[in-house]
Amino acid sequence: MSDTPIKDMSFEDALSELEQIVARLERGDAPLEESITIYQRGAKLKAHCEGKLKSAQLKVEKIVLASDGSAGTEAFDAD
Repeated sequence: MSDTPIKDMSFEDALSELEQIVARLERGDAPLEESITIYQRGAKLKAHCEGKLKSAQLKVEKIVLASDGSAGTEAFDAD
């Protein structure tokens, strides 16, 4: 498990750690208290990944077609 704050993680890093957590929980090789701790981190990682995907989706939706048929983008502010 990484010590990196979740908010600073890229989507790929967060997803990779989440996959490791799921695999560990499925194996059942962690003691109960540790399982609870890593499950909680996993839930936060999942929410982080969902937020990153939502932000990417909104950026894609901001792509617009110009009157001449060319694709462009509009400025997007997720905040």
